[in-house]
Amino acid sequence: MNLKKKSAIFITLLVSLLLVISGCGAKAPTAAPAPADAGKEKIKVAFVYVGPVGDAGWSYAHDQGRKYLIEKMPQVETTIIESVPEGADSERVITQLAEKGNKIIFTTSFGYMDPTINVAKKYPDVTFMHNSGYKTADNVGTYFGRMYQARYLTGIVAGKTTKTNTIGYVAAMPIPEVIRGINAFTQGVRSVNPQAKVKVVWTNTWYDPAAEKDAAKSLLTNGADVIAQHQDTPGPMQAAEEAGKYGIGYNMDMSKMAPKAVLTSAVWNWGPYYVKTVESVINKTWKNDQYWGAMSDGIVDIAPYGPMVTDDTKKLVADAKAKIVSGKWDVFTGPVKDQSGAVKVPEGQVMSDKDMLSFDWFVEGVDGTIPK
Repeated sequence: MNLKKKSAIFITLLVSLLLVISGCGAKAPTAAPAPADAGKEKIKVAFVYVGPVGDAGWSYAHDQGRKYLIEKMPQVETTIIESVPEGADSERVITQLAEKGNKIIFTTSFGYMDPTINVAKKYPDVTFMHNSGYKTADNVGTYFGRMYQARYLTGIVAGKTTKTNTIGYVAAMPIPEVIRGINAFTQGVRSVNPQAKVKVVWTNTWYDPAAEKDAAKSLLTNGADVIAQHQDTPGPMQAAEEAGKYGIGYNMDMSKMAPKAVLTSAVWNWGPYYVKTVESVINKTWKNDQYWGAMSDGIVDIAPYGPMVTDDTKKLVADAKAKIVSGKWDVFTGPVKDQSGAVKVPEGQVMSDKDMLSFDWFVEGVDGTIPK
């Protein structure tokens, strides 16, 4: 080895040694902080919607709850399938979601009940939650809210607002959930205006903007000056505004869609419930309960009032809400009469959950029939 090469090697070794020595007192590089959800296993959660998330109604309200869930629980990964028809199509979709590794599947329409039960039998390790139904299994629970309580309060607003004493109600399907809402709304109307009638028109659809709007127009033509609804679009509210009348929205605050018409809306707040349910599955404390949350849980409420609602009306609603939230009184506390005037719930008694969940008759004050 020649002298130049030896010198080069010596210099290289010396520089390396100096670098090591100078680094002995240096601080070790600081690792980047771990994400808040680091170490938490991702859990896949799916939602099946009967309408589009942009319906400004039922499916939109559920999707707001889903967004709340992922905001509060970053370890959750969600999938949505929207506009899924009830029946065979929904069973196929629910099966696909189970196959794709979703550990929790929320099916959010009454007509998904049997398909949910059917799929759950094949996937015992998946937790299924069906909204508004009544069938359970080892891995299937049900959930809903006592929307009838919010309906009663909005009925007070309608009863105080109407001048013609004819209030229209655009109704979806003749199932107990919808009938219960109509009855509760009418109870609220009649509590402040015993002369008023609630006229019902059925559309037999959950999501059909044109049909819903046309149904409202027919009610307005027949003397209604306030329109309520159990439908998934703001079509009835828009019909009321176009006619210069008023409306009671549903699912979400519909005032943005018809600001001159909407008095208030009966609204859902699904987010906290979705968080609680997913946490229970993760913590292995989930049970196949049949949850029917009250207004005191915050799952149902009414939206802010439009400027046309009087302070007197607001006071009446506040007083009624306080009674409901206290748990000392509920909407179907007797005496409750049917359309013929016969007493169905005697004075001093409260209608049972079982009877409310199987409503197949209208209360006094409803103008309409229930299709068989």
